[in-house]
Amino acid sequence: MNPLISDFTPPPARLPVIVALDFANSQDTLSFVRRLDPTLCQLKIGKELFTATGRRLAEDLINQGFKLFLDLKYHDIPHTVAQACKVAAEMGVWMVDMHASGGRRMMEAAAEAVAGYAQKPLLIGVTVLTSMEEADLAEIGWQVPVEELVLRWAKLAQDSGLDGVVCSAHEAAPLRAALGEEFVLVTPGIRLDVAGNQDDQRRIMTPAQALAAGSSYLVMGRPVTQADDPVAVLRAVNQLVA
Repeated sequence: MNPLISDFTPPPARLPVIVALDFANSQDTLSFVRRLDPTLCQLKIGKELFTATGRRLAEDLINQGFKLFLDLKYHDIPHTVAQACKVAAEMGVWMVDMHASGGRRMMEAAAEAVAGYAQKPLLIGVTVLTSMEEADLAEIGWQVPVEELVLRWAKLAQDSGLDGVVCSAHEAAPLRAALGEEFVLVTPGIRLDVAGNQDDQRRIMTPAQALAAGSSYLVMGRPVTQADDPVAVLRAVNQLVA
């Protein structure tokens, strides 16, 4: 147990928060992570940090007892994505994602590649990025509402053997109704103060709103990493599912 964390209470059955480690190097990342504990949250490494540090930092965090979401959003030919997922499984990664727009054959190959592992990672399909709106989709040729495209890709991901999808919390309720209680919904764009949002996320919600809508896990970066007391933020969100 981290000695900086006092007044320990047992964690809820499901820890809802995945902390996005949006740092540029190992030193800053590890300095922040020392303030946390695996009984409070999961962690996420994205493209910037993984490119800067490679698999060494990821394995270090896993060895510290944290469940790790490797957020590299694979999108390639089926064999390449399948092999990447196998490497992630061998590393002990808890969750890994890929773009659902990569298609059925790519997602099925990924699911087959990790099926034999005793502790296989959760495979998550990325639907429409939370930074995108319908005008952005129109520019790349998708003349459909965001919600319709998200549902289409989520159904394809489920049918292809994936465990869940990344989506906006605004799409969580219809996805939960359409795809069932076991399908994992990972929702970025979670903000403690929606009205004061000034960053590049567009389709956002508060933790309470997202969980009520059906989100399984909440990806939270700056609301946790830039908080004066990250532990207090995590405990407050954990209480929502206690």
